Amino acid sequence: MKRNITLKALSKSLNVSVSTVSKALNDSPEISVATRKKIKEIAALNNYIPNASAQNLKNKKTKKIGVVIPGILPHFFAEALNGIEETANKMGYQVMICISKDSLNREQEIIKNLLNNQVDGFIISLAQESQATNNLNHIKEITKWKIPLVLFDRVSEEINCDKIVLNEELQAELATLDLIKTGCENIIYLSGIPNTSVSEQRKAGCLTAIREHGLPERIIEFEGENFPAHLIKKLAVDKKIDGILAADELSAVITMKTLIKAGLKIPEDISVISYTNGTMGSHFIPSLSVIDQQAHMQGKISVETLLDRIEGHLLMDPILYRLKSKIIHKESTRKTSSISQRGLLISKFFN
Repeated sequence: MKRNITLKALSKSLNVSVSTVSKALNDSPEISVATRKKIKEIAALNNYIPNASAQNLKNKKTKKIGVVIPGILPHFFAEALNGIEETANKMGYQVMICISKDSLNREQEIIKNLLNNQVDGFIISLAQESQATNNLNHIKEITKWKIPLVLFDRVSEEINCDKIVLNEELQAELATLDLIKTGCENIIYLSGIPNTSVSEQRKAGCLTAIREHGLPERIIEFEGENFPAHLIKKLAVDKKIDGILAADELSAVITMKTLIKAGLKIPEDISVISYTNGTMGSHFIPSLSVIDQQAHMQGKISVETLLDRIEGHLLMDPILYRLKSKIIHKESTRKTSSISQRGLLISKFFN
């Protein structure tokens, strides 16, 4: 790799002081816009990177980990963060937590700031907008400079790094089969997190089970607060829904509330199953059946993997952890009519 130019060498080539170059690179108003632009262009051409990143490259540890997650309110990320912080603290590392709010620009800015704060490595769950636009250059920049990176939950095959995930597609297929076994013939895949890697994999698993049984394919996806309550109510009242696989807990809970308001019974009229074994779904009446995402474990293993990578304990090739999960049936799904039938259906995936 081409040797990175130093700040001193860069200032010499531009015939300006080191202070001027530093201020220009940090967008100081003391330096004119034209000068800042010129210095940044020359810096980029000469492969200059901030001192924080350079220190990471030299393996000078700061005992700081940068953690970037889409949000703190979803139970999954709150629980994963708990696992990250708990494990990092035990191993003597400080965690710098940042929230992307599913924004590409915010995620880009966060990573830039964390580099300037001299973090030893990153743990990231990608923002929805980054995945939807497939704009991952800011993530690739981390790996370009050989800074340790672990992606968890929302990951990308384009990023060459360690990853912690569930077998999302298989779990969605098994959950859909459980709905089918209880008599559901009109199953909808519902997602409030479209254009994310996890939602796409869950949708694929759901559709695999539906197609295998020759059932109609129905997908409802929405973003933010645009929950399609009217559409779901109409389909339910017209008896065009009898089962729902939701990609996220919030969508599932809002859906159940909508159905109950419409005079429908759960699970007698419509069965609902979702991802995330969170407090919101657990305390709803009826309680929500879920696919457990192993959130705390994903956080714990993310830290352990990252620190092993920082300490040089791992081989060069990146590691892909696929954690085991389980389906927890609570009150929002009907009971299976035949235990032996259930065993036969699931066993085919492992023979």
